[in-house]
Amino acid sequence: MVWITLAAITLAVALLVPACAPGPAEEARVVKIGYIAPLTGGPAPIMQLGWRNLMDYLSWFEKTRPSEITFPADVKVELVWGDSGFEAAKAISVYERMRDEVVFIHVPSPTEATALKPRLERDGIPALTMSVSEDLMYPPGWIFAIYGTESERFAAVCDWIMANWKEERPPRIGMIGTDTPSGRAAEVMGTKYAQSLGIEMLPFEAVPYLPLDVTPQLLRLSNQGADFIYNTSTWVTVVPIMKDAERLGLIGKIRFGGGIEDTQSIELIDALGPLAEGYFHARYCPWYKEAPILWEILRQYRGRLDTSGGGATTLLYGPVPIEAIGRAIQKVGLENVDGWAVRDALYTIKNYDPHHIGRPVSYSPEDNRGAPKVRMYVVKNGDVIPIGEWTDAHMLIPER
Repeated sequence: MVWITLAAITLAVALLVPACAPGPAEEARVVKIGYIAPLTGGPAPIMQLGWRNLMDYLSWFEKTRPSEITFPADVKVELVWGDSGFEAAKAISVYERMRDEVVFIHVPSPTEATALKPRLERDGIPALTMSVSEDLMYPPGWIFAIYGTESERFAAVCDWIMANWKEERPPRIGMIGTDTPSGRAAEVMGTKYAQSLGIEMLPFEAVPYLPLDVTPQLLRLSNQGADFIYNTSTWVTVVPIMKDAERLGLIGKIRFGGGIEDTQSIELIDALGPLAEGYFHARYCPWYKEAPILWEILRQYRGRLDTSGGGATTLLYGPVPIEAIGRAIQKVGLENVDGWAVRDALYTIKNYDPHHIGRPVSYSPEDNRGAPKVRMYVVKNGDVIPIGEWTDAHMLIPER
């Protein structure tokens, strides 16, 4: 009888232990953010690198928990991702599956961001895009950025060209890029700004993401007297353009440069070698050598340094959403955090430079661009060097 009693007590204690242990709700101290991008399709090589860089950054964040980022020690950030295949309909489908579990979404490509914009507003979920157009930024809504628009980047290039132009006639600039929202992002407002300075803009020339031969496009621009050709696509597209330009004898006759933050990259320089010499670019974030912590993060998890996924932009698009979510948790508690709370927290971010790269981020209901300063860089002796200082990007708001 005593044995039965002890056995019963032992069984009762055993049953009580799980009840006293942390339950699923206590274990699940997790906040989820989304990532929707074309991980297959035309821009996949670039988007995959940006996606991996973000995952590396999140791994580094979980391991180090830097004091510069406001976030509860007992809460983890989980990335929920989906491939859009560079199709708006597929992006919407991915979004509908994840929208009820995330409080913030990374939507780096403008094709997907444009398609999701009304749904983000409907559901109250803020998003961050990486290829920025006026339609996404003005008027400010639920889509945020960490730099200015592609037209505003091109405006900085126009300022630089005019400041150094010596001839009496106006300079002629041609744009060449993919026939996509990102490829044409600088075209309309950028052209208007260039023309306001007296620059002669040539017709836009469209090419595929992976062009096999761009002879017709380059010859048309050359025959129209182009002094500068501005590439509006990623380095993957720029490499064959530049090699065709060499074959046609245009290197040295026409000055080449580009937009999109990852155009000027290690990969571009390695692929082009001496052809990259003089390639100009207006950067919104510093070259990787000016951000040494990037080496620590990416080499620790990737084994090598990658600048084709945005480079130093990782040090802004990684921590800024986490900081906003952390501030939202502080204010309303984890159980009450939603997209509205995160957007409110984003607007509290002022002069925030968590990794000290000299590009502080600020948001306001009047400006969702984050860090719209720009600086010219040029390839010299196989390296990328700054020319000039950081300046405020022009705010090119389209007429409605």
